[in-house]
Amino acid sequence: MRPSLIVLLWLCSFAVAAAGEMSGHTKLRTTGQSYPADSLFRELAGAESIDIGGDLRLDFNAARGGWFFDAAYQLFALHGDSIDWTRDLGAAAALFIPRLPNDEQRLFNLTDVIHDKGKDALVQRIDRLTLSYTSERAVMRFGRQALTWGNGLFYSPMDLVNPFDPAAIDTEFKSGDDMLYGQYLRDNGDDMQAAFVVRRDITTGDVEADVGSAALKYHAFANDTEFDLLVARHYGDTVLGIGGLRSIGGAIWRGDVVVTDTGSDNVLQLVTNLSYSWTWSGNNVSGALEYYFNGFGQRSGRYDPASLAGNPDLLKRLARQELFTVGRNYLAGSLLIEMSPLWLLTPTLLANVDDPSALLQLVTQYSLADNMTLLASINIPLGSDGSEFGGIDSGIPDTYLSAGVGVFAQLAWYF
Repeated sequence: MRPSLIVLLWLCSFAVAAAGEMSGHTKLRTTGQSYPADSLFRELAGAESIDIGGDLRLDFNAARGGWFFDAAYQLFALHGDSIDWTRDLGAAAALFIPRLPNDEQRLFNLTDVIHDKGKDALVQRIDRLTLSYTSERAVMRFGRQALTWGNGLFYSPMDLVNPFDPAAIDTEFKSGDDMLYGQYLRDNGDDMQAAFVVRRDITTGDVEADVGSAALKYHAFANDTEFDLLVARHYGDTVLGIGGLRSIGGAIWRGDVVVTDTGSDNVLQLVTNLSYSWTWSGNNVSGALEYYFNGFGQRSGRYDPASLAGNPDLLKRLARQELFTVGRNYLAGSLLIEMSPLWLLTPTLLANVDDPSALLQLVTQYSLADNMTLLASINIPLGSDGSEFGGIDSGIPDTYLSAGVGVFAQLAWYF
């Protein structure tokens, strides 16, 4: 589907949803990023880069009987240093610096880059476009939609389709993919979910089975325990998973074990976490601690280009943005502190325990009004040169793919 048809699709969505409901938001954000003296990015961007962006999202939905139509239109306006200096970096740089959204691998091309020149970019896209039918026990839905599976709080090996980056600040919406989804509810409360994601080969543009995903997940209850069983065919690999959650003394324990048959090896991923809520000095607090083992990560602990080139399974998953780590053993922890009914403070630490190196984030969220929220963070990488968060080796002597302290601020208005 050609990008020029996106306006027609938007108008059709508006016409259908006119009998239903419309909502949305606007978000204005600014991002500042510093680069140390030995960073390759400093040679490209200077000591710092500052970006400003705006995001308009319009959500339309309409229902009749068991049928439901949902569509979401997005318009991004971007201005800043990184828009300019990342333009000519090439595809490899997208492993570390994602740029503009695209639909190169999706079944439908619903993203249109209206302008991309100098420090400015303007992009429009349809992020949701689904038609679904719901009966008493079943749901069938086709089109662009989001899917979230698994029990990881920071790292999600069972989430095969567009997982969030553990370092993402705004996680309100994840990007949709083109798929057929079904769910069936059994009498005992168990349910079965199935998803079939259609993708195109990025080189030929043709729909190919070996870049698609077909997955089946069974969710079951047993007293105070929930179980998940997963079997999938994902980019030509067979994936098996088992996970669950249960209450332990007021805390919630979750975990997933995922094994991927790549054709040449069986690769294990494991995530387990514990979350607990309590009151501290009159403030409500929720804490979470998680361990993640990434079997695709570098056994040697070396992340220079030559070493990474010897691990194509890892590089493919980084490029597909279904993995965001290059090491093997990780610890993550966070505290969500309710400083007041309107103000939340969340310190988070994501640590590669093999380096060791880490990313420290301090996120604050403040409700300015019923329909207005301020979200902000400061991000501090910790670690020596050559470590994952301190800056991996660029392949150029004494030069690293490293970033310094970064800041993020976003004002959102909902309507």
